[in-house]
Amino acid sequence: MAQNIYDNPEFFAGYSQLPRQVRGLDGAPEWPAIRSMLPDLQGKRVVDLGCGFGWASRWMRQQGAASVLGLDLSRNMIERARADTCDAAIEYGIADLDTLDLPRAAFDLAYSALTFHYVRDFARLVRVIHEGLAPGGQFVFTIEHPVFMAAAHPHWIGDEDGRKTWPVNGYAVEGERRTDWFAKGVLKFHRTLGTTLNTLIDAGFRIRKVDEFAPTPEQIRETPSLAEEWERPMMLMVSASR
Repeated sequence: MAQNIYDNPEFFAGYSQLPRQVRGLDGAPEWPAIRSMLPDLQGKRVVDLGCGFGWASRWMRQQGAASVLGLDLSRNMIERARADTCDAAIEYGIADLDTLDLPRAAFDLAYSALTFHYVRDFARLVRVIHEGLAPGGQFVFTIEHPVFMAAAHPHWIGDEDGRKTWPVNGYAVEGERRTDWFAKGVLKFHRTLGTTLNTLIDAGFRIRKVDEFAPTPEQIRETPSLAEEWERPMMLMVSASR
């Protein structure tokens, strides 16, 4: 079973205060870029993997999705999502993505935001998603960028000019990474950019678009702290089709 850090009370309390959890999709600076990758949702059957509080699930219904299945390992997340949702076409359930099974050809869109870096067996999950999508179905996800999560001690350091620099070490050494983020020893799994994309190709997906999030100048003017995101990519965004 995957590490269920989101049901750790200390972690959940801190995580719940993030702007993207307080303000929803409007609090996620990458959301406009993700939104541009999504297909027309009218009439689509959607599975939201790692749905969290259900922000994206509810938005997709507002855009015309016929149904949304939101899945998350965390009971805290699912309870909050259910409490905040009043829509019979949205169903939530607890699921471990490391052991997930989906009904064959049951969905037109598989979506996931910042979840897959917690998955140990990414190749298995991608095959399950491929089987769960109908022909022509699309797969859109975000994940922590390999450059962001490769380092043994991921934090800013200063270079000789006093400029913020992000360390990248052990990049080619894939596997477990432990970080302290709201709680000690949060478990993630580093994969190179090549491994991430080739896993999709090997499962039969056709890659449509790859983006490495960086804020726009307008976003930086509104939120100056986002300027550091120009120094290294924090997030990888991928769109693929079956």
